[in-house]
Amino acid sequence: MKKLTPLIFVFLFSTGLIINTHGQSFQKGDLIANAGIGLGSTFAFTGGLGLPLGGGVEYGITDAIGVGGEIGFVSGGGLTAIYVGPKGYYHFNELFNIENDQLDIYAGLSLYYRHFSFSGFSFGIGSGIYPGFHIGGRYYFSENFGVYAELGNSYGWLKAGVCLKF
Repeated sequence: MKKLTPLIFVFLFSTGLIINTHGQSFQKGDLIANAGIGLGSTFAFTGGLGLPLGGGVEYGITDAIGVGGEIGFVSGGGLTAIYVGPKGYYHFNELFNIENDQLDIYAGLSLYYRHFSFSGFSFGIGSGIYPGFHIGGRYYFSENFGVYAELGNSYGWLKAGVCLKF
């Protein structure tokens, strides 16, 4: 992963996604994809065993409401936890009168299916459907590229990474 990170930024600079600084906040019809790392797994057995990784998508139903999904996993010491589920978003920029078009503040709810396996063998302890919450923000360096940070109870208590808007 450490070798891949510089290549990702070279790609983004070469395609012009970072250079243009005319970003926009969340709007109806936006499709946003994100990928990131988590800090602090939300399941006690997986804490400290590995770095949680995940990604997701969101689609703008209105200028304030979005729907999407997320998948994430953490693995180490033979134990693997996978999280997958739908998410709902509410964007607060208009409500809080935030006029910075590069900043997007949101919160919402989710419903995750969490599955555990040990050395390739599935087991039911701790696996199941769990409600989730999230609060976060995105900052766009251009119309298409930004970074995000999010607190919530999915594959990591704190997640951070990059996002692309289509």
